[in-house]
Amino acid sequence: MFTDKSRYKNATQYEVTDQQGRVVKVVAAPDKPQQSIKGFHLLKQGQRTDHLASLYCNDPAGFWRIAEANDTMLPEALSEQSEIAIPNKL
Repeated sequence: MFTDKSRYKNATQYEVTDQQGRVVKVVAAPDKPQQSIKGFHLLKQGQRTDHLASLYCNDPAGFWRIAEANDTMLPEALSEQSEIAIPNKL
């Protein structure tokens, strides 16, 4: 269901019934990865985390690693910061 690069590839999946009686599959949130910080990037207007992940981590799909390194679940939350932590490649 998930690619090898996805943080959800080994996450537990289960089914729940929603308020309307439908059975839906859900994925448990994975544990935060242990990663060290390479350094910090001064964010310029318009820069996106997928571009930064491609530049620094060689993986545009690794944008979530930058979000996790900055203690946020949503990468969009980083757009208002002037400086963001960049994790080492894993």
